[in-house]
Amino acid sequence: MSHVAHSQDSTFSSHQFIQLALDNQVLKFGEFVLKSGRISPYFFNAGLLATGEMLSLLARGYADALAEQLAEQMAASNNGTDEQELVIFGAAYKGIPFVAATAQALWHHHGINAKWGYNRKEAKTHGEGGNLVGADVSGKAVWVLDDVITAGTAMREVVDILEQAGASVAGIIVALDRKEKGLAEHSAIQELAATLEVPVRALVDIDDLISYLSDGESQYKDATQLAKMQHYRAQYGV
Repeated sequence: MSHVAHSQDSTFSSHQFIQLALDNQVLKFGEFVLKSGRISPYFFNAGLLATGEMLSLLARGYADALAEQLAEQMAASNNGTDEQELVIFGAAYKGIPFVAATAQALWHHHGINAKWGYNRKEAKTHGEGGNLVGADVSGKAVWVLDDVITAGTAMREVVDILEQAGASVAGIIVALDRKEKGLAEHSAIQELAATLEVPVRALVDIDDLISYLSDGESQYKDATQLAKMQHYRAQYGV
């Protein structure tokens, strides 16, 4: 078992996240058949974000984005309020560790004491019952954290769960935005943002991946893979 001291003071870096994701096979380059039938030159599996280092970096990204969003909202409201309540939500199952770690990162790095919760896949019939755990979301505007939005189906289910609990969605933050059109000319993220009329942000997108591959300092610099990514972006990108 190795023990290495790492600084926790730096802000989130997309380059660092991509590097770490590649090192741990969370992000892979190659040829991958998607549900749509498209052959993608890359694949992102958030289920493999299974170390403290990777989860900490991801949570720092979510936390930095949320803190920035709150600051923008406070500046825009100009109502003299120094503090806004923040409620964050993770969808079962992947979203549960993401939201818990993000709540810690918000407190540790930004001094924001966020309330957090998540849903169960199946409603509990004993004890406190129900399918929601953690913060009471009733009457609250909730930020939802997710890994990747592909078709948007799963996210719409989360929105339904929150609305049934009396909550509304304040915004959505995902780890990766493929910036890829669906059946229409818009991406799932663009469609969600338009339908819900809320901000949808991403920590990393396909343009960051392309930039990383073209970086002369990158450990994974690959001209062939870069060309495949650029071609895919031109063919399916928005």
